[in-house]
Amino acid sequence: MLKYLHLKNVGLAPDVQVDWAERLSLIAGDNGLGKSFLLDLAWWALTRTWAGSVALPMAGKKASIDFAVKGKGAAAKPITSEFHRPDASWPLPQARPVMPGIVVYIRIDGGFSVWDPARNYWRTDPSRPAAYHFKADEVWNGLDINGQRVCEGLERDWVNWQEGRKPQFQALESVLRVMSPMQEPLRAGQPQRVFIGEGRDRPTLLVGNQTVPVALASAGVRRILALVYFLVWAWHEHAVAAKLLGKKPEDRFVILFDEPETHLHPRWQRTVLPSLFKAVDELRGKTGTPPQVMVATHSPLVAASIEPIFDAALDDLIHLSLKDGAVDIDQGGWATQGDVTNWLVSETFGLVQARSKEAEDAIEAAEAFMRGEKNLPTGLASKAAIHTRLQGLLPAGDVFWPRWIVSTPPRGAAKGKA
Repeated sequence: MLKYLHLKNVGLAPDVQVDWAERLSLIAGDNGLGKSFLLDLAWWALTRTWAGSVALPMAGKKASIDFAVKGKGAAAKPITSEFHRPDASWPLPQARPVMPGIVVYIRIDGGFSVWDPARNYWRTDPSRPAAYHFKADEVWNGLDINGQRVCEGLERDWVNWQEGRKPQFQALESVLRVMSPMQEPLRAGQPQRVFIGEGRDRPTLLVGNQTVPVALASAGVRRILALVYFLVWAWHEHAVAAKLLGKKPEDRFVILFDEPETHLHPRWQRTVLPSLFKAVDELRGKTGTPPQVMVATHSPLVAASIEPIFDAALDDLIHLSLKDGAVDIDQGGWATQGDVTNWLVSETFGLVQARSKEAEDAIEAAEAFMRGEKNLPTGLASKAAIHTRLQGLLPAGDVFWPRWIVSTPPRGAAKGKA
């Protein structure tokens, strides 16, 4: 597992450190503060490869990245890399690195990266890839590296596993079941032809009484299908490679997940992370080492979903904010909020009110009026103007009406609004 990252003159802060939780690190914060950047750096520290662009330092500054990875037995050993400007690289010691287990990065662009300790660790053969990076279309259509087919892709593998009655398909069905929303279980249908003139069958899903080709499924369903497929593919291919090497397969997972809420209905957003832990258990058994999961999110439903499983000894909330022009990281501030509205107005998401900006402004003006303040916003300088604005923005049963009506009953107030 990754223990920490210490960045000097990298990103938006001159000096910042993240201490990663043993099991779950939930990263929250406004756009542009570096949530995905932290996941990219975590991937690099774990695998010594870049899933995207190389991290660049601040202009004219000496930059370094310190980190420590703990293996199965040995204590975490601190590593320091200083940026080498001539070739824009981050050199690392040539000694054998600590092996973190299987690492899967679910990227926001629909792509995936997989690092396999059997196929990618300590490469003595220069033809072996440092990691497997899939663009969004390669997830579905397969991946070639140096002219060699290393993955058939979701659609072909799914059909081959299903028609061959292979254990990979049983695993896929099991993981698909636990990753499904509770009210809408995803089930595999029979492969069938979809496009005229195409000489192969494609996988399908059973949705209610209908059969839907996965190629035509919704964006949310396709993202979950891709996640399910990659967990199964990474686990199975690692087991095969380990067997060929005469080694015992790893049971350790590190999963980096960028915005798991993308394309998902709120019902699914509040189950996707707990389901991810169950999916790993389906693959390698509940007695295995708990996975280390790092998640960047904008969703209060995702945050609320982990309240029942949150353990302060294993998990943490990493909140990014902007202070004095630089990114500040706050950790150890987890607090159960209960209601999603409470999450929205918590420090984690920072809304003043969980409603439209216009309604928030009208209520803020009303409260200022009730406090006797004189400098009210333009267009909301009188009791009547505020009341008219509130009438146009708030429903009849809004919780703010009793405060406003009782405190400052305007002349001729609409009875239906009280």
